[in-house]
Amino acid sequence: MNKRMSTATAVILITVLLAVGCNNDTLQVGSDTLPKTKTELTFYYPIDVGGPVTATLEGMTEQFMKEHPDIRVKPIYMGSYNDTTIKTQASLLGNNPPDVAVLPSTQLFTLLDMNAIVPLDLFIAKEGGITYLSDFYEPFLVNSQTGGHTYSIPFQRSTVLLYYNIDAFREAGLDPSKPPESWDDLIRIAKRLTTDKQWGLEIPSSGSTNSTWMFQMLALQNGGMLMSPDGKRVFFDTPENAGALEYWLRLSRELHVMPVHPLHWAALPADFLSGKAAMMYYTSGNLTNMRKTASFPFHVAFPPKSRRFATPTGGGNFYIFKGTSEERQEASWTFVRWMTEPKRVAQWSIDTGYVAVRKSAYDTDKMKSYTEQYPDALVARDQLIYADEELSTHNNDKVLGVLEEAIQAALSGRQSPKEVLKQAQTKADKALEPFQ
Repeated sequence: MNKRMSTATAVILITVLLAVGCNNDTLQVGSDTLPKTKTELTFYYPIDVGGPVTATLEGMTEQFMKEHPDIRVKPIYMGSYNDTTIKTQASLLGNNPPDVAVLPSTQLFTLLDMNAIVPLDLFIAKEGGITYLSDFYEPFLVNSQTGGHTYSIPFQRSTVLLYYNIDAFREAGLDPSKPPESWDDLIRIAKRLTTDKQWGLEIPSSGSTNSTWMFQMLALQNGGMLMSPDGKRVFFDTPENAGALEYWLRLSRELHVMPVHPLHWAALPADFLSGKAAMMYYTSGNLTNMRKTASFPFHVAFPPKSRRFATPTGGGNFYIFKGTSEERQEASWTFVRWMTEPKRVAQWSIDTGYVAVRKSAYDTDKMKSYTEQYPDALVARDQLIYADEELSTHNNDKVLGVLEEAIQAALSGRQSPKEVLKQAQTKADKALEPFQ
């Protein structure tokens, strides 16, 4: 009996050892061999700019898994920011949340109202707390924090830039080293650049929530503001904001330096690259794609000021979701921390044009070398001293929809800027009533 048991034990042992030799998903502990368990994460992400950004992001994820073989991350491209927001909210309502996602920074209050996201304070404390956070640019952190807590980590972040065609400037007798600095400058230069074949300027006015982003930029430049820090109130109906919308309307319908028809977000780069537009307002997140694609030299600059230089921040942050195990939340933080390390956000910025969200990223050798060769890559970073948080409120999708509808009504000439903003104020106030 003992001999038979020894033989059976030996056969089992040999079988296990052979399995170990054929399976990389095992872990040796002393003389014992145990199965290695992997934590599997689902990662939702958006892309709202041109270029091979999907491949870049998925390549980063692959590298993470090589360095962390115990964590498997499944990246899922969800479309634009708006598409990703809608699909993520649907998954939350269906009790099937992702583990981690890049979503617009503006979704903070909505996700909190859904009780969907994990506060990151304990994770951040392990990284050094305030010292860790202080390496992130403050304008990017504002949309990440409320009530004394941090709920997301900046990653895919941007500002609005003025892109301008150097050859077009020269052909119009303009100095390319002197882009417009004021709204009056912009009108003067756009008039010089406008021809039968070329618009002087294009500003995206249609597509997702990008019209509200552009309106907020103009409003901030004109001394306006759109919301309270707690996301419970909006201030649409003000003289400063009406003046901003009136200026935007004048550019097309009175001054004729840009088209009167809606300008779709995705179409603007093609217009600029084809020479159809000599200048455009667009995200810094498309800078690398434009640099690699353009057949002519161009520069980027701060958008011109009215009362002050200003831009809202834009883009997405990392969120970690409730409804998953503590182990998966820990693994999600490991992934978020790795993706936002200085050397990685530096490379991400180089590969895309998004601003490197950490100050120390600009001290890396690779970033120093890149910005010496291509100084325009620093413009969006330098602009952060004039940046404000992007419009974010409770019931955010409803409030943004109200404002976007007002902008379209004004730019189409159906109603005056003052009328539409007064109506938008009333509708937004009603949408925010439950949060007062």
